[in-house]
Amino acid sequence: MNDMTVSEVSRDFGVSTRMLRYYEQEGLISSKRRDDYAYRIYDETAVRRLRQILLLRKLRIPLKQIAVILNSADRSETVSVLIDKIKELDEEISSLKIIRDILSEIVSKGETEINKLLDEKLSVIVRTIPSSNNNLEENTNMSETDNKLEQLEKANQTVDEISSDIRIIRLPPFTVASNHYIGRDPEEVVDKPVDKFIRDSGLYNIKPDARYFGFNHPNPGILEEGIHGYEVWVTIPDDMEVPEPLTKKKFPGGLYAVMTIRFPEFQRWADLARWAENNGIYEPDYSPLGEEIMGGCLEEHLNWVYASHLNWAEEGITGQLDLMIPIKKRGK
Repeated sequence: MNDMTVSEVSRDFGVSTRMLRYYEQEGLISSKRRDDYAYRIYDETAVRRLRQILLLRKLRIPLKQIAVILNSADRSETVSVLIDKIKELDEEISSLKIIRDILSEIVSKGETEINKLLDEKLSVIVRTIPSSNNNLEENTNMSETDNKLEQLEKANQTVDEISSDIRIIRLPPFTVASNHYIGRDPEEVVDKPVDKFIRDSGLYNIKPDARYFGFNHPNPGILEEGIHGYEVWVTIPDDMEVPEPLTKKKFPGGLYAVMTIRFPEFQRWADLARWAENNGIYEPDYSPLGEEIMGGCLEEHLNWVYASHLNWAEEGITGQLDLMIPIKKRGK
């Protein structure tokens, strides 16, 4: 197998260059530079390791546990991690089964009026409780009903963890200094002029509440040969001038559904999108430009401006991010 560049690995495995960089920082994979080649490359061992990481991620193993599995010489540690994951899945399966059984009981009644179904919910739950005593007193029935309700509540807490991670915020209008780069591995290039601008201008001292956003522009797959773009914004005072290659832009503000992640948990975008589409109160309000600007979605790199001010912006990359989907009230 020939060595592969970062861009080739990113394209063939569907992994962002940011994710690959994070895997390296965490010691999960390693790249190297050849004397006759300008770019970082991955050899066969690194690519094989990446395949293992991606498989374990699909099995819903967190990265910290993946590091244990791949780096520990003690096989018992690996077995312990996997046993814990199996227990977690068993609990989730049990919770889902409770909800499925109750829904099946409601469906079996054949009612069409939703209000009547809701009124009968309690009695439906009572009938799902197995009992060897047909002459239970009323207070005993209520005790078992409370137990069933408690199980249902616990099940919903397990299944609805995603909803509890989401908050709704309103971004106000603001002015930004923007940098946009299209090419291979744009995330590795685009932030550098903005990072320099933050330090040279003393932006943190002028505007300590400055915020840092980014988004694909355009998304991977829009252009050919694995090329895509990334744009970053840093909020600035309205009257502040910006040097080239930065440009000054106005952001109109908007309503967003927001989920906080630790880098590089970008797979949570799918969870946030499902919530936005199915929550019943809000719906996505994607930009008509679509994939060209990631539908108007944003990634806010938390604490980036402060990190850049202290000249350790890498902490902004490996720390927390807010994933943000534009939303509106349903029917509005």
